[in-house]
Amino acid sequence: MAGRLKPLDIERQTKPGKYADGDGLYWIVTGPTSKSWSYRYWKDRKERWHGLGSLKDVSLKDARLARDAARLRVKGDRSTAGVDIVRERRKAREEAKAVEAKFALPTFEECAEAYIRANWSSWSEKHRDQWPSSLKRYAYDSIGKLTIPEIKPSHIHDLLEPIWVEKRETASRVRGRIETIIAKNVDIDDPHFRNPAELTRQLREKLPKRPKRVVRHHPALPYTEAPAFMKLLAGASGTVFTRPKL
Repeated sequence: MAGRLKPLDIERQTKPGKYADGDGLYWIVTGPTSKSWSYRYWKDRKERWHGLGSLKDVSLKDARLARDAARLRVKGDRSTAGVDIVRERRKAREEAKAVEAKFALPTFEECAEAYIRANWSSWSEKHRDQWPSSLKRYAYDSIGKLTIPEIKPSHIHDLLEPIWVEKRETASRVRGRIETIIAKNVDIDDPHFRNPAELTRQLREKLPKRPKRVVRHHPALPYTEAPAFMKLLAGASGTVFTRPKL
């Protein structure tokens, strides 16, 4: 078919091929019932094919109008720069897929609650009390609604910073619990995964400096009081454990 396409040509043609209508519009036939429209253009020295729909849904007239609109977007005008509409559409699909994946993934709080339920029967009363309460108090407000891939080291830094010095043991335990829950919910074979709650050098350097622990020993018992103490100790109830000889 030479020149612009005609409705009668489209109705009769069944031979597979790409038939040009002009200005980048092509009618693509891949089978007796598989016929569609596409706009062919070049962007950054790369050939692009922008689908305009099936012949069942888009007439020749509508395909030309769609081609004109697509062509205008690719070329741009004095006020608007041209865009690569194929790349733009691909990016939109990827973003939509990412949003769907986000809603499909559980949040950190959901992962934490599942971990707690799974280990509850084997934990002591102390663990049963500390795990839920510490995560609820220090973690859920900041990262509870995030999915595991969304959690960054900066999130961990921000929740630990207020308690890193004054509540040293609590901060260390909270960080470790977060690290455990995240590790439990990632692919073991993912070579690119890095646990954001891991106490890396970067995280350690960003957190406030902790003062060195001061070891306070009990004062020695004056030797003059030793006889009275030994007598008191001998009369005390209980069992004394001695270190076995090696």
